[in-house]
Amino acid sequence: MKKVIGALAVSCVLATAGAVLVRAAGMPLWAYGYVDPPPADSDYSKKCTVQRPVDCARGGTPPDDGRKRTLPGGTGEWTVTEIANDYGPVDWYPGDHPKMPDIVAHGDKARGIRACALCHFPNGTGKPENAPVSGTSVQYFMNQMADFKNGLRHTSDKNKANAWEMPLMAAALTPEEAKQAAEYFAAVKYYPKNKVVEADVIPKFAPNANNLFLPAAGSNKVPLGNRLVEMPDDPDDAQNIRNPHSPFTAYVPPGTLKKGEMLATTGGDGKTIRCDVCHGPGLRGLDPVPAIAGRQASYLARQLYDMQIGTRRGLWSPLMKDVVAKLTEDDMMALAAYVTSLSPQ
Repeated sequence: MKKVIGALAVSCVLATAGAVLVRAAGMPLWAYGYVDPPPADSDYSKKCTVQRPVDCARGGTPPDDGRKRTLPGGTGEWTVTEIANDYGPVDWYPGDHPKMPDIVAHGDKARGIRACALCHFPNGTGKPENAPVSGTSVQYFMNQMADFKNGLRHTSDKNKANAWEMPLMAAALTPEEAKQAAEYFAAVKYYPKNKVVEADVIPKFAPNANNLFLPAAGSNKVPLGNRLVEMPDDPDDAQNIRNPHSPFTAYVPPGTLKKGEMLATTGGDGKTIRCDVCHGPGLRGLDPVPAIAGRQASYLARQLYDMQIGTRRGLWSPLMKDVVAKLTEDDMMALAAYVTSLSPQ
């Protein structure tokens, strides 16, 4: 099997509520959760020198009003604070997965390791601002943890907190804990909840504090322009209740999927190579190359760009770098949208 690393990776968003973010030259703003270029006078990577909690799950949510939330078929009644407990987030659907290891369900407060389930959800699907990790192989997962730990996996966004705090968490894990998490998420089938819609106008939206695009209240529309905008169909369900089944839609300009299919299936007349050469039939993975079909489009696009400019440079990333070297921002958008449109199962 060719040793080419794919676009999917293990990550955990720990974005701060008030972070000011820096744009790398050429960074596709839409992939990193921006409408306008952010100020360039702050660098979170320089601040993240110690292990410390930051507010991942609740950024941009309303204050806790004490109201208990429920989900159809879900377990119990919980406030938004209880739902997003850093060291014991609510598991709405325990029947979706095997028993979680303690490091996944609760983390370790003494070492500043939040529960994996906080950002990635118990079913491992995550949201666009972080990584979908279910359905990845044990070897791939462990490779990524090693890359984080060894300082080989970062991001183009100097203030995207996951890139600067995930290495600290990876370093704090014991080898056995990392293996437990890897084996757990490898055993969980990826839950398909992402779709792609081509459109000229889309629901009005804005980024929240964690750089997740959220639709605004009401029926107002805005021009999409030449970008990919991914957001939850129901922002309260996805962000406040943290429903791991909550669907997301990636909006792209008309013609994007056709272009993405051409690049992914033919290599675009030498611009890249066919994705299935390494990621397997249906892009469902060939161990240790990850499954990428059906994953979040903006996440996939970030990985393509980070590999292209070298901020993600782990064990196999240099080989992927050659694959993405000639891709334009439009190419990355098209590829990410097409791959997301594929069935993960």
